[in-house]
Amino acid sequence: MNWLFIATIAQIILGSSAVFDKLLIHRRSIDPIVYSFWLGVLGLFAFLLVPFGVGGVSVETIVWALLGGVFFIIAFFFLYWTLERGEASAVFPFIGITSPIITFFFFNFLGGEPLSFVHVLGFLIFIFGAVILFFLEQKNARSRIFFGGCASAIFFAGSLVLSKIVFLHVSFIAGFFWMKMGGVLVVFTMMCVPSVRKKIFLASKKISHHSKIFYFSNRAYAACGSVLAYFALFLAPNPALVDVTQNIKFIVIFIFAWCIGVERFSGRVLFGKFAALAVIIIGFFVFSAEEYTKNLLPVREDRPIVWGVTFSQKFAEQLSLDWKKTYGAIMDELNPKKLRLVAYWDRIEKESGQFDFSELDFQLALARAKGSEVVVAIGMKVPRWPECHIPKWAQSLATEEREAMLQKYLTVLIERYRADSRVYMWQVENEPYLMFGRCPSREDGFLEKEIELVRSLDPQRKILTTDGGEFGLWVGTARNGDLFGTTMYRKVYPSFIGPIFGTVEYPLSPEYFRLKEKITRAVIGDYAKKFLVIELQAEPWGHTEINNLLYEEQIALFSPEYFIETIEYAKKTNFEEYYLWGAEWWYFLKNKKSDSRYWIIVQMLLNNKER
Repeated sequence: MNWLFIATIAQIILGSSAVFDKLLIHRRSIDPIVYSFWLGVLGLFAFLLVPFGVGGVSVETIVWALLGGVFFIIAFFFLYWTLERGEASAVFPFIGITSPIITFFFFNFLGGEPLSFVHVLGFLIFIFGAVILFFLEQKNARSRIFFGGCASAIFFAGSLVLSKIVFLHVSFIAGFFWMKMGGVLVVFTMMCVPSVRKKIFLASKKISHHSKIFYFSNRAYAACGSVLAYFALFLAPNPALVDVTQNIKFIVIFIFAWCIGVERFSGRVLFGKFAALAVIIIGFFVFSAEEYTKNLLPVREDRPIVWGVTFSQKFAEQLSLDWKKTYGAIMDELNPKKLRLVAYWDRIEKESGQFDFSELDFQLALARAKGSEVVVAIGMKVPRWPECHIPKWAQSLATEEREAMLQKYLTVLIERYRADSRVYMWQVENEPYLMFGRCPSREDGFLEKEIELVRSLDPQRKILTTDGGEFGLWVGTARNGDLFGTTMYRKVYPSFIGPIFGTVEYPLSPEYFRLKEKITRAVIGDYAKKFLVIELQAEPWGHTEINNLLYEEQIALFSPEYFIETIEYAKKTNFEEYYLWGAEWWYFLKNKKSDSRYWIIVQMLLNNKER
């Protein structure tokens, strides 16, 4: 059962109950001490759980459970005490900020299960939504609730962490029972204090019959939400996740409080609340995405997987290699059955209107001899830095004129190879919508125009479109091609944070790609289109070009062990076709550094041998 679904239902109940609490306290019908007392009394109903099994619990666990129950009542006392002094619209956001953060640090300090990257992202989004709501309140309103809000948050956090620890050792029913007994323990303690006992009885006499009915009805209603919240806590891997979902209550509080006129909403405040609620909803969807990925069907380990490679004569030359020898070795020794080659505009049409296809002809001829199926990447933006490979003569042209010249070049290219059986697919542009590389501005609809041109010239062949795996949106390119290819990088050097943190590893699980594929398919309405990995990182990405990195730096950034780990990671994304990126580098290491480890890994992979 999904903890997030349970927690959401719980927060809807607790949110509406909180508005009713505010109505009652606003009328000063019940003192916070009295309110907390009767909350603890309701814990006696937990005795109904005894027949279902609450025994067999160690003394240590019972102590933790009782303490968690005590903290729960104390937290509510400070909550009610704070609600008397401030608006619910300020109190709940403040606790929604502080309590989850404290819970997070408490539980992690005690060695609890850490949050995944997506959970952390969703957690922070939820917190941000609460921050917006809190700072919409006037400064004096915020200051009035600081002490009580902090106290309530600390005890709520302590209660949640202790409760989760208990649930890790006992069943839900046993743990819930003993925690409620902690609340009952507070009740008996309160009754032992004469002044408190007197206050409770006097307050009870002053409460109108209508208020009593209202209070106990609301408490019974809230109890349903409380039980569900505890059950969500029982299911969740980390109590901070359940705690931060309390911010879902704000949506309910916003709607209820507005409808019944408990709080004031207008102008800037109203706009701010809508913005905050939008943020909270985004946080909810981030959590939902993470939970959804955990329930995806298992990856088929026995599915047929095809491995290929990309070759770039430009990159081979950058590594001071003879590109023909490099390409020959790749084809002879690795013998890939799938191959991606690149038609570089600036190599084929160095002078306007003068075309030299000798390099591509050489590559295609050898591919044909080896029986490899070839994807040819065409367009202005194709693989390898600087991404956009534009002839010098075309670089100074106006956008429209340059696009027109590109179309003429593509026409000549397609007409030359459309009858060539060695080419089985065209890749039109490379990550065309990803903001990466040194590229000029493009005219609107450039990708669609190029695809239309290619289809008109070669209607028989399929067209592949691609996008960045981590930050690309996929939808725009995926809907245009017959097939869709994503890149898959794990260790990169981001230009904006690289100078500070160096090379970083994306904290993304394989399920990220599986979820992204499902979302993309749902948006474009195509569940049959083939999705593949056109560029699987198999080389280092450092602060400078590879040829400028020391050998030791290259290996440290992308070790053979990490290469193997990346291959296993890729398999878990559940695609069936992968093109490795870095063949020229493996050859460079093998021939210039006497390091054949990467070469051997790929040889075994492409020949379906165990490493």
